[in-house]
Amino acid sequence: MADLKPKTVDEFIDISPEESRGVMIKLKKLIEVTEPKAEGGISWNVPIYKYNGILAGFSLAKKHVSFGIDSLTEEMRKILEEKGYKTGKKTIQIKFDQDVPTKEFKLLIQEQAKLNAL
Repeated sequence: MADLKPKTVDEFIDISPEESRGVMIKLKKLIEVTEPKAEGGISWNVPIYKYNGILAGFSLAKKHVSFGIDSLTEEMRKILEEKGYKTGKKTIQIKFDQDVPTKEFKLLIQEQAKLNAL
């Protein structure tokens, strides 16, 4: 994958390892359904969705997909960590065998869209 330069979110997913695709497809659909006006594309060589600025994005690591969003709060971080997800300052790691925490991510996307509209 390192030598290939995807131009779209779908291309990024298609050239990724098979075990990672399920998580990325779920994230793509969740972002697009939660904020239908968001535009997906590739920035910094990873899928990024924009809506009045950067809304959310994801990237691929060796054993997980990292979901990045600026609206991640300490409260939400604790909720996600209690459910078994590892978090960073503005990221949540989803292992290939973990479910995407749809309810929590939907709230984060909605909050980020509101913040971006200000």
